[in-house]
Amino acid sequence: MKFENLLAEVDGFGRFQIRTFLLLIIPRMTLPFHFLLNNFIAVIPSHHCDISSLDDGGVFRNLSWEDRLVVSIPVGQDGSPNSCQMFAEPQYHLLFNSSNLTDLPTVPCQSGWIYDNTTFKSTLATEWDLVCDKRRVNRATATIFFMGVMVGAAVFGYLSDRFGRKRMLLFSYMSTTLFGFASAFSYNFSMFAAMRFFTGFGLSGISIISTVLCIEWVDIKHRTAVGVLISLDWSVCTALLPAVAYFVKDWRYLTATVTSPLFLAMISWWWLPESARWLISNGKVDTAHFYLSKCAKVNRRQEFMADIKLEVLSKVILVDNKKKKYSYVDLVKTPRLRRLALLTGIVWFGVASTYYGISLNVIGFRVNIYLTQFIYGAIEVPAKAFIFFSLNKIGRRLNQVGTLILTGLCIFCNMFIPQEKGLFRTGVGALGKMFAEGAFTTIFLYTAELYPTVMRQNGLGYCSFIARLGVSVSPLIILLEEVWVHLPSTVFSLVAFAAGLTASFLPETNNVRLPETIDDVEQTRRRSISTSDEKSP
Repeated sequence: MKFENLLAEVDGFGRFQIRTFLLLIIPRMTLPFHFLLNNFIAVIPSHHCDISSLDDGGVFRNLSWEDRLVVSIPVGQDGSPNSCQMFAEPQYHLLFNSSNLTDLPTVPCQSGWIYDNTTFKSTLATEWDLVCDKRRVNRATATIFFMGVMVGAAVFGYLSDRFGRKRMLLFSYMSTTLFGFASAFSYNFSMFAAMRFFTGFGLSGISIISTVLCIEWVDIKHRTAVGVLISLDWSVCTALLPAVAYFVKDWRYLTATVTSPLFLAMISWWWLPESARWLISNGKVDTAHFYLSKCAKVNRRQEFMADIKLEVLSKVILVDNKKKKYSYVDLVKTPRLRRLALLTGIVWFGVASTYYGISLNVIGFRVNIYLTQFIYGAIEVPAKAFIFFSLNKIGRRLNQVGTLILTGLCIFCNMFIPQEKGLFRTGVGALGKMFAEGAFTTIFLYTAELYPTVMRQNGLGYCSFIARLGVSVSPLIILLEEVWVHLPSTVFSLVAFAAGLTASFLPETNNVRLPETIDDVEQTRRRSISTSDEKSP
């Protein structure tokens, strides 16, 4: 008897699995909230130099505010005050003749800046003056956060294969809550950057462990449905984030608000099961029997588990050495697993960097930031609906290749749409976001099916590590627009095309058993499972 047969007998998609799925939605709400939080807390509002240093106590003081700006700050081509420069001294003649500004001496802002707080009460930029020369530091906050996610993916991928899914999931809840609130109460930028790094570290555990825990408790028939549905919470909360940000306009309160669902998650953790697959693979048959019996009871199949002995259960997953502790080194020890690691790493890098290249550039379309973010979240729902029906029809591989190529095409086409056509650019960008989300939804399920149980969290942790590397460089790639305005789009589209080509070399996993051991991966062919085979003893 295989584990898939055993799971089918206790109902591989019953009330037990649905309850587990719903319990994991609670912590997963915080993922898009935090991953896209930078779009709101790092916004740089309109600003200009604080001109109080030019107050000479005489004529200047008697001028209206508008006239003070005229004599103190040069204007840009659009007629707005310069954000980073001011005149060395008041130029009163500009009140009568403003035609010649080229020869007037200017200096960087001497007394800080004055910000427009009509849209955002407080952001990182206004809190620590991360503008002008420090603009790149403000952009780097996203990179720092995703570096934490990157490191967390590697650490949690290893630890959850070593110590179990459930235990490490609680640790990720606790660490994210602690550092998330510490970020909100940071008293300087250095502390904030450190706390955001560790917040990303903890969130990475929630992301990869929750996905694997769901997949490992579901039978083959419903694996696609669960893989898509568990990612739907991301889209819903992505669309919900701008509503939360609209009402919570202070960056400290917003950071605390998006972290708060984890308090409920820590309570609900007690009702989560450990992965029975992982338990059996690691020789913890007694505990696996306990959770499988619980699953059977909730699904009203308890009579089946009553006849299953521990000796039988220990043989449903054959592992040469159940005491062996697997690590990332095992990813490169055998040829097929080594090839798999290389290919999935490239695909994950491409999927993540292009997705966040679009997601972190919501202000680049010059449309209301709240509306753009909402559109970006809402457009993901039809993407998931398409993926839901197409994954079983045309398979994982074609979906992965197709969504990546279409993402690259949308990014490429947007290069030729004029900046002033903001709504049209947003529409094409949203279409690219839809395909990028389809690629992300597919790759999570696809990767979980490609790697064996004994290495599944290590494999997903490695892939997530590579993905977050791609995410970390995305904000830096966007900065390349200072060299050439179309350079970021060119880079992102080429990355998407390369990842799509690489995905075409991955094996298909539609309607096949999950591999349990490294030997299962190393086999040349894996047999598809029919419905009768799945339910046979």
